[in-house]
Amino acid sequence: MSTATLTIDLAAIASNWRALAQIAQVETAAVVKADAYGLDAARVAKQLAQAGARQFFVAVAEEGVALRRALGSGPVISVFSGHMAGDAQAIRSANLVPLINSLDQMLRHVEALPGHPFGIQLDTGMNRLGMEPAEWAALREIALAQNPTLIMSHLACADEAGHPMNEQQRAVFEDMTEGLDVPRSLSATGGTLLGEAYHYDMVRPGIGLYGGLPFEQARPVVTLDIPVIQIRRVAAGETVGYANAWTAKAPTTIATISAGYADGLIRAMGAQAKLFADDIPVPIVGRVSMDLISVDITVLQEPRESLQLIGAHQSVDDVADCTGTIGYEILTSLGARYKRVWTV
Repeated sequence: MSTATLTIDLAAIASNWRALAQIAQVETAAVVKADAYGLDAARVAKQLAQAGARQFFVAVAEEGVALRRALGSGPVISVFSGHMAGDAQAIRSANLVPLINSLDQMLRHVEALPGHPFGIQLDTGMNRLGMEPAEWAALREIALAQNPTLIMSHLACADEAGHPMNEQQRAVFEDMTEGLDVPRSLSATGGTLLGEAYHYDMVRPGIGLYGGLPFEQARPVVTLDIPVIQIRRVAAGETVGYANAWTAKAPTTIATISAGYADGLIRAMGAQAKLFADDIPVPIVGRVSMDLISVDITVLQEPRESLQLIGAHQSVDDVADCTGTIGYEILTSLGARYKRVWTV
């Protein structure tokens, strides 16, 4: 087989959810947007539901409809984008909970679906989604009269525990929700790790479920093993790959492996990245191309049928560091050509 194998440990995802729930000691939801960060929302959500999760969050209504088909009735599925134009049928049929972000969305929701559950999203300083304090002050009594099921906001800098923005946003959230008898939620993974003051009635971990930072204690979730197509000897002075980007300083053994930027392996990682043969690191040489990567395996005593990019010795965040990006981007970019194997 010439396609790479992406192995996804569903049991590890459930274990990470339980660990974060133990830290939070409040209702612990699961963010499964973007197809559970590219790992198959249906499979992931079913495993999390078996572990005890009863609240799930997606980005858009279409994701919510697909998730409802997988989970059936029962679990709450909330939609970060709120009630967009044209969403009423999807929200009603799949029993979704839109998180209302504006006056326009509030009016759209109560007119199209009177009495249907909804939540409120507040902007406490991130300036991305949600009602700002002035808009919320004007709409607050009207919204509360409709009995929202949740009021939430989102932290901008929770990955940095000491960042002053965390406490600033928490204070704004406290001010905007003072005296309300509605469940509140402020924290995703990073906020969950900031401590009890940030937990409120619900936390909503995402990246931590999938083995990513800032949850350093997370169990690894994915491994990526890439087949070797060809091995060749390159003489000193010969070049490898497009634009003669790498020149051999000595006789070198090069393995060409079957993956590239069409598979989400970002071209920018180039020579900063490495793969592993068991516990032996082997560096990438030359440019990452669309379907192929060249790797210097001179140190290996014998050829290998595959090399590992993500696994026990190198996480998605380690790979991200090589490319100047974040683990989220690496995880959600992993391409459609991989053979995916889910383990429990």
